[in-house]
Amino acid sequence: MSLQKRTLGGLFWTFGQQVGVQGINFVVQLLLARLLLPEAFGLIALIQIFLAIGQSLLDGGMTSSLIRTKDPSQEDYSSVFFINIIASIIVYIILFLFAPLISQAFSLPELMLIIRVYAVSFIIQAFVGVQTTRLTVEMNFKLQTYMQIPSTLIGGLVGIWLALKGLGVWSLVWMQLVTSILFMLQHWFRTNWRPSFVLSKQKLSYHFKFGYKLTLSAILTSIYTNIYSVIIGKLFSVTQLGYYNQANTLRMFPVQNLTVSLQKVTYPLFSTLQDDNIKLKNVFKRITFLVFFIVSPLMLFLIIIASPLFRILLTEKWLPAVPYFQILSLSAIVYPLSIYNLNLLLVKGRSGLHFKLEIIKKVGSVFFLFLIIPYGIYGVVYAAAFSMLLHAFINSYFSGKIINYPLWEQFKNLLPTLIVSTVSFLITYLANYIVLNKIYELNDFSQISILFSLFFMTYVILSIIFNVHCLIEIKNIAKQFIMKFK
Repeated sequence: MSLQKRTLGGLFWTFGQQVGVQGINFVVQLLLARLLLPEAFGLIALIQIFLAIGQSLLDGGMTSSLIRTKDPSQEDYSSVFFINIIASIIVYIILFLFAPLISQAFSLPELMLIIRVYAVSFIIQAFVGVQTTRLTVEMNFKLQTYMQIPSTLIGGLVGIWLALKGLGVWSLVWMQLVTSILFMLQHWFRTNWRPSFVLSKQKLSYHFKFGYKLTLSAILTSIYTNIYSVIIGKLFSVTQLGYYNQANTLRMFPVQNLTVSLQKVTYPLFSTLQDDNIKLKNVFKRITFLVFFIVSPLMLFLIIIASPLFRILLTEKWLPAVPYFQILSLSAIVYPLSIYNLNLLLVKGRSGLHFKLEIIKKVGSVFFLFLIIPYGIYGVVYAAAFSMLLHAFINSYFSGKIINYPLWEQFKNLLPTLIVSTVSFLITYLANYIVLNKIYELNDFSQISILFSLFFMTYVILSIIFNVHCLIEIKNIAKQFIMKFK
């Protein structure tokens, strides 16, 4: 099968996986948000920093090394598998022992047991990491989709049932554990790979040499990403943290799904082109064009409809999260560009540069965060939004130098789409502010429908007028999909 067909097939199934899995997660989260208080989500958000650090330590970046390795052997896979198991047990013991100290630090006694139970997921996931990596190397996202959707669905139903029974935050904990267990079991029953009893020092040294820098980067990213939650939970309240977490989750839902769907395909795709900068630049350019053409208008539209959207999805009790959502959504526009540029560093084997950039980005962002903390929780929210913009700028600058696609050229190519999106946003925002908000009998569904029609009709017309070539790209991709699946 040609690389193009494998990529299109992988894109179809990985997007289906993301839409299916995250669609189920989205519905489950909405139902749980209606059943649970914001404090429950705040408690889970508070421990994410410790869980994220543990997850980063789990495989030492070795699965990423496996993906970029040409023709990895059984010895490669088996060695990484067993080191993952060992690491997961060590990480769990550390978290188990430190759980009382963490709960004392936040004056929340219930955190201790939550951490000890939730962290079991590390050991469960260690039994499935290499199998998932093998499927990714083979671009077999179809089987991953078939396994993950039922796991997510059953786990979600368990979470909702427990919430209805009044278990509160524990419905979120057990939902995660059930989902992880079912996903792991399916891998062992539905994939034909089994580890050999081998632990090669040579293979581990090779993968560790590449992966440890990614691990350090991931730990740094985990600490930085979750430091906002820690600060909000410590300086303000768990309820405010619940509002922030829900706003952040909702703004990342569309952009992260699209990004992750493509990332699962683009990372192995970029890896196959790592020695050909011309082809790599061409593929990278097409992908970023397409993603920005979709993400830019979508996030701007969500800013406009934030209030009615929250009332429909989460009810009135979550409206305090709306301003956080609007601020964070603006910066999410550049999230896919940041991630794909970072992928280029990895496929080029520049894990050392990757780590150095993580230090620069995080130090700069944390410095800005502490400068703006005196302005209260909105200072924290603005700092989180600023950090995403800063990360995209730095990632694009350095990765662009590697493939001769400088930052100014990237910006120049994306500028027409940005202008069209902004004009569509301004027209729709003014229409909503001047006209629709004055019509008091207009319900939330009608308001969103009218604004949707106006925004995207304006966006498409302006794109045609300004000859934004992504329309042609989308048409070509659609034709290729139709030809493939006829």
